[in-house]
Amino acid sequence: MQPTVHEALAFGRAELSDSLSPDVDVQILLCHVLDCTPTRLHVSPEHELEAQQWQLFNQLVERRKQGEPVAHLTGSRGFWSLDLLVDNSTLIPRPDTELLVSLALSKIKPNMTVVDLGTGTGAIALSLAAEKADIDVIATDFSFAALQLAQKNANRHALEQVRFINMSWLVGFKSASFDLVVSNPPYIEMRDPHLNQGDVRFEPLSALVSGPDGLEDIRQIVVQAAKCLKKDGWLLVEHGYQQSAAVQQLFTDAGFEHISAHQDFGGQDRAVMGQLTL
Repeated sequence: MQPTVHEALAFGRAELSDSLSPDVDVQILLCHVLDCTPTRLHVSPEHELEAQQWQLFNQLVERRKQGEPVAHLTGSRGFWSLDLLVDNSTLIPRPDTELLVSLALSKIKPNMTVVDLGTGTGAIALSLAAEKADIDVIATDFSFAALQLAQKNANRHALEQVRFINMSWLVGFKSASFDLVVSNPPYIEMRDPHLNQGDVRFEPLSALVSGPDGLEDIRQIVVQAAKCLKKDGWLLVEHGYQQSAAVQQLFTDAGFEHISAHQDFGGQDRAVMGQLTL
């Protein structure tokens, strides 16, 4: 006899007891193996796994035990209203970044041109395109592998109005090109000890680290956005929980007005938004 769903869940929880979220991790992995919803796990606890399913589940639990992100093990992650393909070429989309989508949607009007800088999986750009079919969306990334992944996600959700460009931030764009610039750039300090912990150990450093103070990329984005935004255009950036005051000052120095700080779902400072009125 093979283990039941109930027994597999118990085994997984015991093996991943040191994880921050063993119950969630185990449910996601088992649903991936069984190609089912979490509801089925609770409705059919006595269902027996097939031998190959049990073997695969064991392998995934062991890899998770070694620290591999669940999203890398399953190959996907939910973000906003989309299920996105994920691999180790870029960051795993985080729930807190949905704050940028919400803020952007509050400013978007029909026929606007929006650019998502450092798009990664395409999470922000594709979420905006899914909500607003009447806008032009451009997504940039300096990583060609990340752009290929983002394009796959666009194809997966039939979001054809998003254009992908291999580019570093706003270099190469003309003045007054965009109504809204949004970005979740690298913002971790070079020597931050968190780089040796959790999922970030399996993500590219280039998508995480931004110089000694974590602000090198945001500095570039703010200065470039001040040139590439149209009059009354908006800039939105995600940042580290302790960087809000510094980022707001960068916005002020670049000539932005109506600057506001916003908190993530955990109550931490996470984003700054400002308007170019000149």
